[in-house]
Amino acid sequence: MLRKIRVEDSVGIRLSHDITEIRPGEFKGPAFRKGHEVCEADICHLQKLGKNHLFLIDLESDEIHENEAASILARGLAGEGIMWKDNPVEGKIGLRAALDGLLIIDVAALSAFNLIEEVMCATLHSRILVKKGDLVAATRAIPLVMKRVPIERAAAIAGQNGGIVKVKPLQKASTGIVITGNEIYHGLIQDRFAPLLVEKITALGSEVSGITFAPDDESRIEQAIHDHIQKGCTLILLTGGMSVDPDDVTRKGIRQAGAREIHYGAAALPGAMFLVAYIGDIPLLGVPACGLHHRVTVLDLVLPRILAGEHIGKKELAFLGYGGLCKDCRECVFPRCPFGKGLS
Repeated sequence: MLRKIRVEDSVGIRLSHDITEIRPGEFKGPAFRKGHEVCEADICHLQKLGKNHLFLIDLESDEIHENEAASILARGLAGEGIMWKDNPVEGKIGLRAALDGLLIIDVAALSAFNLIEEVMCATLHSRILVKKGDLVAATRAIPLVMKRVPIERAAAIAGQNGGIVKVKPLQKASTGIVITGNEIYHGLIQDRFAPLLVEKITALGSEVSGITFAPDDESRIEQAIHDHIQKGCTLILLTGGMSVDPDDVTRKGIRQAGAREIHYGAAALPGAMFLVAYIGDIPLLGVPACGLHHRVTVLDLVLPRILAGEHIGKKELAFLGYGGLCKDCRECVFPRCPFGKGLS
C-alpha cells in the first residue's frame, strides 16, 4: 500500500525508492537513493524534480518492493560465468561477464521470462565474444511494488536450466593447419591463407602447432590430417579444395582420414562452402577461398563456438541463415554489426 505525503511535510522520512534525475545530455541516475533521510535542504531539489508528493510504502504480505524483486530475478537469470552485485539502482541490476568468453543466451527461456507481467530482462546478442566486466544483460521489475508470485514464477523460468545468461570460456586448442592446392604446393603462387588463419587462432587464445602444405591429392591430405592428430592437435583447419570442381578433393581426403560426421555447406555469406567434420572429438573446419577476400566469413562465427565446446552440426549451420548475410561494408566494423546476430 502506498501512503502519499506532501514533500513539504517529508523532512525526517526515509525514501522508499530511488528518485531519478535526468539532465539531458549530462546525467541520468538516482538523485536520492532508497533509504535516504529527507532533510530541509532536499525539499527544493525534490520540487525541481517534479516531486510535489512522496510516497511511503507499507507492503502487504503478498507484495514485494522493486529492489528485492530485481535481486530475485537476477539470481535466477545469472548462469555460469556471470557476476552481479546485489545493489539495485533505480530498481535495476546489471549482469556482467565474470570472465572472457562466449556469451550464451537461452533465447526461448528469455522470451518466456519476458512474457511474465511486470518483469523484464534485456541482453546482448547470443554467441558474441565478451570480456570480463562487460555488461551483458540487465533486469528489473517494472512497477515500484508488485505481487510476489509473478516475480517468483519469472525467476523459476529463468533458473530452469542453470540460468538464461551465461559466459563460456574459450578452450585453448592446439591447432593444425593444412593448406591444399597444387599451385601453392609447387610454389607457383605464394600462400596467403596461413598468416590469416594464424592471426584468427591466436587472437582467440589458441596456438598453431604446425602448418602443412599438401597437393590436390586425397591421400596426401589424409596423411597431413593424421600427422597433426598424432602430434596432439585438438583442432584442424583446412583451406582450398572446398568448391565443386572435380579436382577439389579436400573433402575426399577428410573422409578418407576417418571423419564419420561431415557437414558441407553453411547458411551464411560469405562462406557458404564451409565444412565442419569430426574425427572422434576433434573438429575439422574446411575454410573456403572467400576467406582470402573477405575479412570476416562464417569461420569467424563458428570458430569461437567450437572453442567454447559447442558441437556444430547441420542444425547449427542452418540456423546461421537468419542474420548470416554480411553487408560487405566498405569499412568492416565486425563484430559491431548485424552479421551473425540472428536468433540462436
